[in-house]
Amino acid sequence: MADRDSQDRVPRAELPGLPDGPDSGDTLTSTAASLPADLAAAPARFLNREISWLDWNARVLALSQDHTAPLLERTKFLAIFATNLDEFFMVRVAGLIRRLETGLGVRGADGLSTRRQLELIRTKGRALAQEHARVFLDEVQPALIEAGISILSWEELPAAEQLRLHGWFRERVFPVLTPLAVDPAHPFPYISGLSLNLAVLVRDPETGTERFARVKVPNNVNRFVEVHVGEGSSSFLPLEELIGRHLGQLFPGLEVLAHHAFRVTRNADLEVEEDRDEDLLQALERELSRRRFGPVVRVEVGQTMDPHVLELLVRELDVTTDDVVAVPGLLALSSLMELMAIDRPELKDEPFVPATHPRLADGEQQADVFAALREGDILVHHPYDSFSTSVQRFLEQAAADPQVLAIKQTLYRTSGDSPIVDALIDAAEAGKQVVVVIEITARFDEQANIRWARKLERAGCHVVYGLLGLKTHCKTALVVRQEAGGLRRYCHFGTGNYHPRTARLYEDVGLLTADPELGADVTDLFNTLTGYSNQTDYRDLLVAPHGIRKGLVERIHAEAANALAGRPSGIRIKANSVVDEDVIDALYAASAVGVPIDVVVRGICALRPGAQGISETIRVRSILGRFLEHSRLVEFCNGGELEVWFGSADLMHRNLDRRVETLVRVKDPAVQAELSGLLDRLNAPEVTRWELDSVGRWHHRPDTGGIDVQTGLLRAAREKGAVS
Repeated sequence: MADRDSQDRVPRAELPGLPDGPDSGDTLTSTAASLPADLAAAPARFLNREISWLDWNARVLALSQDHTAPLLERTKFLAIFATNLDEFFMVRVAGLIRRLETGLGVRGADGLSTRRQLELIRTKGRALAQEHARVFLDEVQPALIEAGISILSWEELPAAEQLRLHGWFRERVFPVLTPLAVDPAHPFPYISGLSLNLAVLVRDPETGTERFARVKVPNNVNRFVEVHVGEGSSSFLPLEELIGRHLGQLFPGLEVLAHHAFRVTRNADLEVEEDRDEDLLQALERELSRRRFGPVVRVEVGQTMDPHVLELLVRELDVTTDDVVAVPGLLALSSLMELMAIDRPELKDEPFVPATHPRLADGEQQADVFAALREGDILVHHPYDSFSTSVQRFLEQAAADPQVLAIKQTLYRTSGDSPIVDALIDAAEAGKQVVVVIEITARFDEQANIRWARKLERAGCHVVYGLLGLKTHCKTALVVRQEAGGLRRYCHFGTGNYHPRTARLYEDVGLLTADPELGADVTDLFNTLTGYSNQTDYRDLLVAPHGIRKGLVERIHAEAANALAGRPSGIRIKANSVVDEDVIDALYAASAVGVPIDVVVRGICALRPGAQGISETIRVRSILGRFLEHSRLVEFCNGGELEVWFGSADLMHRNLDRRVETLVRVKDPAVQAELSGLLDRLNAPEVTRWELDSVGRWHHRPDTGGIDVQTGLLRAAREKGAVS
């Protein structure tokens, strides 16, 4: 979740992983020049993005402490917190360390030096890791035990179960273990990133010599081994504990003095140098092979680890004690996600089946998507509206329709068994022209996207990888169909990936449309992505890297002008992250003249709201829940003539400078009203949310009670549509 950002308004080194914000030699932009002099000169007008990210993950952790939520859902949020923190260290912290080592760009937009940012991150990161462990040990684990779900130690197992596990270990685990000694003849072994390991101390009883060895806990079997201790309960033994109790079989004839679990996190950020003379696919594959050998950026250990063992690990892994995080209890709590497989529906969220959008249902049958779109635009709101009977159906119908001549599609991420890819392959095999712009550098999905690219190419699709130096992150599809009056273009624009599985977990919006101007826009966009074009202006799209920041700042300034002229003004934004200094400065300038501004941000926010004389009219809130809030919306009052946009871009440098992104202007009054109504729900005073204050602290409001937005939307979805 923690991706790299950069900006190109001021020339600087193209190093992946650089944190956001100007370097020490950067100058303020023209937007800042319109601010009061004392504000424009104050770097503290921006909150630190790395600390803001940690604050977001702290809000995720708070979901595990919500006693009104089902118990296994609380456990799931503990696992999500752990996974998020892993990625933060793999990418963002790794980028800061590289930045410090290279000496490039020593200050962020908030004025903090890179060294100081790392100090703050390590301090706050340790505190969060401690709190994470405490919540599990003191709150969630006791509740699980009370519900009949236990994670046991070896000593807690009945003798009969210990006997059974002796045999199970010998048959299932022992053959795949490899003890690696460390001595003059055996160098310290390579420790793979995020692997769980045992540091083992053994002694030769004849010589008294003590030795160190490492045993890797296999990651291709479940972390939690199911054990049988009684009827009506689910009990598990951590795999590392089972291995620890059988280390004598790995070191026969030696005394096992102690063993300690540890885990390392490595730099997993890629540095793919795009050369016009080299195939990008080959360059990426080469870099992926290097990722696993990235330098260590974090070492996690148990609080009881022997100091001499810890000293050896620090020395051999080439880290400092600042990189060590010691926590009580189990390491790698991301494995708690395995407990979601337990068949205890009363401990989970009530199952929800997305509904087919009413416009796409014809009684018990699915409607003709193209006929429905000829009657007007359709807004789908996932996961409340079914992805499979809307977006997926749109592409499957296009693949099977003999009147469809061409399909063009962007793919950033998709599922392992992708019906979207299957539809594109079917279309190509049916003789249609199929063009797929696939982003093979989508972080942590690179290998999967390489496989999709090759599969699509073998089927006869035209596969391209976008533009040099830019990730293609926009979510667009174009279908060209031969009809009685000539060719007609049908389009889909979305805020989320074409990923059927995450469409049930992420909140996103998408527009299905036959609007001719949007069709012309997306045609021009695909021509830019697949050919050569300098086009930067579109009819109803703002397209990054050239158009989104400029278009947003112009509209924010227009709202300020409306406020000064006494006309209605106002701005409402929903985004995953708000970091870009130009946009924030424009919002500050608008606030200074009285424009009311509401921001709903899921994650990172560098904007400082409610500051006297700076941002008094700006309110920032965050809403987290069962589904990952993922849609991006922008609404301008526009003097009373409402203007609504949605799209794939967050307000971050990576999105506005180094990606191909789209924001789509909504023209259909009904769709505009739906999106405006969604913003009304999110900004209602009675909604359960977090609020950001002027010094960068988040406060839970209301502390008890309140209305959960997602619960309300689930209820509305059940009432409005047919179950898919």
